[in-house]
Amino acid sequence: MFKILLTGIWICGVTLFAGYATALWKTQNDPMMQKEAHLEGLDYQKTQPINVPVLEDGHIYGYIIAKFVFTIDAETLAKLAVPPHAFVVDEAFRLIYARADKRFAQLERTELKDITDEIKTRVNERFGVDIVQDVLVQEFAFHVPQEAVEPM
Repeated sequence: MFKILLTGIWICGVTLFAGYATALWKTQNDPMMQKEAHLEGLDYQKTQPINVPVLEDGHIYGYIIAKFVFTIDAETLAKLAVPPHAFVVDEAFRLIYARADKRFAQLERTELKDITDEIKTRVNERFGVDIVQDVLVQEFAFHVPQEAVEPM
């Protein structure tokens, strides 16, 4: 009788320890927990829409309308004397203006990942430190004004 009671206590102890060890191991290796820790201090900031003219040969072919969202550490944002919104908008405008030409109006795909990575890199270079974590596209459209449409 004593051996059966001791065996039952031993089985309960091993089961409790195995459950505790599994729960501890699972929470330490859970990718979602690590992802939340990474995103915990980030703040999402929206920019104002920008209108970039598509010019070539003195003719306006249309306007690119873009709006971006960027992520930045909340503590860093609070410490900055100058908000980074103006720098993100400025770099986005410069980059899109330099790349856009009349071929853009022919409805071809554009690689947005390259544009957002370049904006992030340029803004961080201007600040001299990596403050912008990521740049996301909220809106990206091309508008052709009636004056730019040529009659057939």
